[in-house]
Amino acid sequence: MLINVNSKNQTNMKKVLLVCALVIGISAASHAQGRQRMTPDQQVAAWKTSLSLTDDQATKITASLTGQAKSRDSIMTASGDDRRAAMQSFMKMQPVTDAKIKAVLTADQAANYQKTVVDPRNERMKQMMQGGGN
Repeated sequence: MLINVNSKNQTNMKKVLLVCALVIGISAASHAQGRQRMTPDQQVAAWKTSLSLTDDQATKITASLTGQAKSRDSIMTASGDDRRAAMQSFMKMQPVTDAKIKAVLTADQAANYQKTVVDPRNERMKQMMQGGGN
């Protein structure tokens, strides 16, 4: 038995498919935006609560993170071998930035920073180096 599909049904199907495509597109775009890097101010705001930072600590840490962000941004404009070399240099500087941050924290805050920020980041890097980017 053949089903007769008239132009009204075809128009409705096109609308449904268009709406589905739109929903999928919006969903994909919002997922991609959710993975954007946090600014130094956003990082410090999150850490202010989780690490119980004082205003003075927050100011000093923001300065360290801002310098790191500028260095990272300059890497993104490099290309090819220059970019690879800059990224390797940047990765070597990460422990220096961590040390600067830990220097302004109390012992308890530094331990919490290590556990909640440094260790998970190092684990992600280890997974990426082994080819498991997720």
